[in-house]
Amino acid sequence: MDEDGPRSLCGPCEDEDGPPSLSGLCVECVCRNLQALCSVRSDGSLQLSSCPAFPQELSDLLIHTMVQQGVLDDRTLGVFRGTECLHLKRVSIRSCRLSADAFRKALCSHRLKELDASRLRGDITVSDILQGLSSNQQCRQSLQRLTLTGLDLLSSSSDPSLSFSSLRALRSLGVAWTQLDDSGLEDICSLPMLDSLDISGTAVTDLTPLLNLKTHLYSLTAHGLHPLDMSTASLLSILSNLEQLRHLDISNDRLDTDSEIPAVVLQLLERPQILPALESLDVSGWSGVSDAVLKPFLEARRGMRFLGLLATGAGASDFLSGEGNLKVAGEFNLTQLCEALRRYREREVLLQRALLHLHNLTNQLDIGSQPDVLKLVCAGMQTHSGSVGVQLVSTACVFNLTNLELAVSMPLRLLGNVVQQLITTMKNFPNHEQIQKNCLLALCSDHILQTVPFNRYEAAKQVMTCLSLYEDQTLQRMSVAVVSLLVSKLSVEEIGHLGAEEFIIKQLLSIVQQRASVGAVDSTLKFALSALWNLTDETPKACRIFLQNQGLELYTELLETYFFDSSVQQKVLGLLNNMAEVEDLREWLMEEDLLKYILALLHSPVVEVGVSYFAGGVLANLTSSRRPEWRLDAELRNTILNKLHSSVISWTPPDHEMVSYRSFQPFYPLLDCSQPSGVQLWALWGIQLVVRQSVSDYSTLLENEGGLHKLRDLISDPSIHTDVHSLALNILCLVETQQNCRTAAEGPCVRWRSRFAVSGAEWFFWCRVYST
Repeated sequence: MDEDGPRSLCGPCEDEDGPPSLSGLCVECVCRNLQALCSVRSDGSLQLSSCPAFPQELSDLLIHTMVQQGVLDDRTLGVFRGTECLHLKRVSIRSCRLSADAFRKALCSHRLKELDASRLRGDITVSDILQGLSSNQQCRQSLQRLTLTGLDLLSSSSDPSLSFSSLRALRSLGVAWTQLDDSGLEDICSLPMLDSLDISGTAVTDLTPLLNLKTHLYSLTAHGLHPLDMSTASLLSILSNLEQLRHLDISNDRLDTDSEIPAVVLQLLERPQILPALESLDVSGWSGVSDAVLKPFLEARRGMRFLGLLATGAGASDFLSGEGNLKVAGEFNLTQLCEALRRYREREVLLQRALLHLHNLTNQLDIGSQPDVLKLVCAGMQTHSGSVGVQLVSTACVFNLTNLELAVSMPLRLLGNVVQQLITTMKNFPNHEQIQKNCLLALCSDHILQTVPFNRYEAAKQVMTCLSLYEDQTLQRMSVAVVSLLVSKLSVEEIGHLGAEEFIIKQLLSIVQQRASVGAVDSTLKFALSALWNLTDETPKACRIFLQNQGLELYTELLETYFFDSSVQQKVLGLLNNMAEVEDLREWLMEEDLLKYILALLHSPVVEVGVSYFAGGVLANLTSSRRPEWRLDAELRNTILNKLHSSVISWTPPDHEMVSYRSFQPFYPLLDCSQPSGVQLWALWGIQLVVRQSVSDYSTLLENEGGLHKLRDLISDPSIHTDVHSLALNILCLVETQQNCRTAAEGPCVRWRSRFAVSGAEWFFWCRVYST
């Protein structure tokens, strides 16, 4: 529609590499809490309970963010009724579901300058929008840019007297892919200030009314005018008379059925006297254009700034590379493809063709890290979220652009947006196996799964849905790997929700059963075991689902079958440890044969310390003085407690990270003074293990949870075993040393810096001075 292609009417322009703006964060907070900030009118719409007068830019940002977050509808749009607090100027509500009544009441009282209402869903029509805008005299005088792409002109209840002519200030109008006819075009061409017009895909048969705009029409977009009934000579005559025309789009979307170049395009290219001042021409999609024809065309028009040549066969010559002042949308190099992705974001067929060429290019060449290209691909995915063709090839492009180390150099926020779009694509196309594979391939990245900000709970649930639908081993392997890493990053609350989904536990158990039945020792088995271990952590409901689906029987077999693999044994015992922490479920583990086997793993000299540690955790919880009472042989309990004590004091902590904890809550009951020394020692050894790994993180956790008081109570009890006293005292020394260092580094310096303005360099200087 203009020389720069489609653009957003409003919204924050933030550096993808930098932090989000404060205004953006505040507006996002308002969007998330609209319900709490609003009261409800009698018609069900919301109104802000208390609202200061927003600057116009913040008002525009608020409605933009509501659209981006998918919360704008008839109900929430009500916050913009009236102009006392919120003043809108540039509004984009494209693709929202709104009624004509809600639109009229909320938006038509504002002094709008720009409005994009493209592809609105609901019963709203072009006629409804025009009627609403025309009802406000200020809006009639202020509105300069209006885009109504893809809307119905009329409904059964609409006013049939459709008229644009009342919007006298309009300079730019887009009515592409509406049922606009010749009479509608005549009405539009009576607008005195209109200089940019998009009538693509309409029912117009005659362009003669455009001559009414010949002195000021600057940009004309007219692709897909299939009903057009004019001779080549008539069309060329009209174009020749558009004295101010600088931008012309007569491209073609019918690449497979109707791509032969028409005479009017060919003659336009061959006749230098037609539109000599043209700066932008788009003929993408018309096959038969050649570089040889374009050379004299460009020589006669030195002011050309853009050529659309995608799917024409032209563009291979150096003078069409797109690297200089002349931008080219084509398929022969990365620069041309980026221009095509940007220009044709709204046009599914051309976008898909550009993505296909990008995929081929990234398969053949190492183009390095390209965040700008990835951003364009993501934008196309978002625009055509329901197109299987676009999603299939774009997800493959995402993988090529983020594979291996390429993701590391990408802005985190950009990657977060891309991942969220991948999740949406998986949700939209659950039965398309190749799309699911492409998305999983892109997600199979430690950097993305561990570092990038996105909704991991939603992602884990979606990947598990995919896992339940397919039996393909490659897809299963990727799915369990992704789920395993995602679950490890979830909060306790999120794990609780996810673990409560029975189909997830059942599916993971099924995969473990499948791999174990053939004696496999592979990543699929181990990732599935890790996922189950994490899903049952502090989640009693997940543990119950595990038991109800014969999980304990399966894990008992695994302990015996995989006696040679410490990694498998550690993951199995880790889950059994989670079960043992739940009082109501300990009865399930009170099986003498099982406990004797776990006891053997506890004190076996050939077993790794990780296996012994988790074996000790199961036994410590079962032999503790908490419910239920021990119902097996008393001698077995005494043996377990003695072995537990002697084993723990003999363990040497491993050099590598063995385990991490979100909370120490399951440990504190085991530290009660009434507990046997073996039980207390096991809990203390586990706390000391992770505190040594990351003393700053875990000392804060102990302090916040009251664990330090628990340790002090323990060492002040004269009846505790000396080994317990020694280990508890060691942990307190580690924590207090860390606290003293933190106080030394921050104490006076923090107070001093809060009183005087100092630079970062001065701050670090004084910290070094004080610590010295």
